[in-house]
Amino acid sequence: MPVTMQAQALYDLSPLWRVLLVGAAVALLPLLWVFRRNRTSTRRLQALTVLTLFLSFDLVLFGAFTRLTDSGLGCPDWPGCYGQSSPLEAHSQIASAQSAMPTGPVTHGKAWIEMLHRYLATAVGGLILALTLWHWRRRSQAPNAIESISPWWPLGTLVWVCVQGAFGALTVTMKLFPAIVTLHLLGGLLLLALLTVQATSLSQNHEGRRPPEVTGAERGWVWSVLILVSLQSALGAWVSTNYAVLACAEFPKCQGAWWPLMDFSSGFTLWRELGMTADGKFLGFEALTAIHVVHRLFALAVFVALVGLGWRLWRSVALHAQSRWLLALAAAQFATGLSNVVLGWPLASAVLHTGGAAALVVVLVWTLNMCGSSQQGRA
Repeated sequence: MPVTMQAQALYDLSPLWRVLLVGAAVALLPLLWVFRRNRTSTRRLQALTVLTLFLSFDLVLFGAFTRLTDSGLGCPDWPGCYGQSSPLEAHSQIASAQSAMPTGPVTHGKAWIEMLHRYLATAVGGLILALTLWHWRRRSQAPNAIESISPWWPLGTLVWVCVQGAFGALTVTMKLFPAIVTLHLLGGLLLLALLTVQATSLSQNHEGRRPPEVTGAERGWVWSVLILVSLQSALGAWVSTNYAVLACAEFPKCQGAWWPLMDFSSGFTLWRELGMTADGKFLGFEALTAIHVVHRLFALAVFVALVGLGWRLWRSVALHAQSRWLLALAAAQFATGLSNVVLGWPLASAVLHTGGAAALVVVLVWTLNMCGSSQQGRA
């Protein structure tokens, strides 16, 4: 057994309640802000849902920052850090690990980044729990009232955020296993989609806005682009988790060729350890090149689809805002993706690229939810 495995168990639940208390304290701040700024129960519920969506978006960005700064193993156990609830309490263990490997996975800075990510994730979970209890309380007080959204939506979101917590634990205990890290990012995007449905529904209900009239073909376009963006996000996560961004350091060619030497079989073997093939050999550069090129080619198709959808939605006056967002985000994704390649994967550009993918999911789900009721109304 490796020395690190002997020194610290992968799961140490002794600090669990203290970590939860820190997360609860962080969650209490937005809860108090919402209650202070809003007077009615309906307005408070709407504001808390939007704020939870905003903080979940921040969580996805901070998760990208954690991954891109190689801080995912800043604390080698879960849910705490060396069995403690904060890096302050684990100072001696972190110092010892950093002394043995100054540029290794465990340093004081990386430990703080990792634990701050866990605190924020716990806080988001606490806010979603509050939303769930609030919705079901309203349902019990007025069982015959027509609500803008079913309380099953926040309950499903609560279940999913718990699943996300499990993926977060596996990310650490399985040592950044690429498939797990990729699923963790996609799970974050699904969490944003669930919260977007609730936030837009509550906002429409509060403001009394009627959904715009759209055709079935237009909804089909939005769904198709959402699926394409989701697939491209999975490919992007696969590029990042396998550190394949710099396999091609020029654009539009790669390694001086339009079609460089690539190993698709090894690159897209999903269940394998980081940097290894399925049979335990080191992952070759040709496999990393294949991962990069597939993401780049698919990006072109997604960019064209986004521009086409943006132009189509522009024809509906009620969807001008969504159209502008889609076109702006498509341009931003192209710019940050290109910067990652030609500028050597700068941290800010890489984080913004993940944020752009998350924003596209939010805007597309927002668009679908705004138009969803119009079809039902005409039925």
